[in-house]
Amino acid sequence: MSLVEVERARREFPGGVVALDGVSLRIGQEELVAIVGASGSGKSTLLNIIGTLDRPTSGRVRIGGRDVAGLDDRRLSALRAHHIGFVFQRFHLAPGVPAVRNVAEGLLYSGVPLPERLERAARALETVGLGDRLDHRPHELSGGECQRVAIARAVAPRPRLLLADEPTGSLDSASGREVVELLRRLNGRGTAVVVITHDRDIAAELPRRLEIRDGRLVGDTGPPRKPEADRTAEEAK
Repeated sequence: MSLVEVERARREFPGGVVALDGVSLRIGQEELVAIVGASGSGKSTLLNIIGTLDRPTSGRVRIGGRDVAGLDDRRLSALRAHHIGFVFQRFHLAPGVPAVRNVAEGLLYSGVPLPERLERAARALETVGLGDRLDHRPHELSGGECQRVAIARAVAPRPRLLLADEPTGSLDSASGREVVELLRRLNGRGTAVVVITHDRDIAAELPRRLEIRDGRLVGDTGPPRKPEADRTAEEAK
């Protein structure tokens, strides 16, 4: 079953500005996907709609089989808190706050007691290679390390879907490669990852690429084909 289903999504803003124009796509439960396009192409609007931060003017969006149009704000917030993680170009870390507490904030609305939040935050930082930076504050970390803290915060709630909007945009090339490799590793552990980027070199490294232009989906390399043995086994079920 697809984790994300978008059907003929259109997003129009006041003044007749059309940011998305009839976009349809599906993303599998363990896919690693790049959505690529120039500035103003509509790719960030698409991410906001997939992440339920915005609603389409028309069309339908399903996350995990649930039609988000039927969810009120409270249930949408719960869906995001438990199933969707966000990483942005700007790290949005609280200044002067240790990394472990910045990550623990990502669990604030999960109903988890503080000691468990801190424990899970520490494990998430270990996952992104910062187990020795728990007490470091943002000004004591490099840009790449700050982005890894932001990724740890996004994955601490164990989301099924991680949405990354230009996650390498403010990093040097070496740090950017490290972040992309980290996203690959997280995907390998079963998290679906969608990366929004204008960088075609980064997009070319990922298994599937969707291209957005003028609010329309103009290219899709399609999900990676499964090995023949895997397909045969599934067909025999």
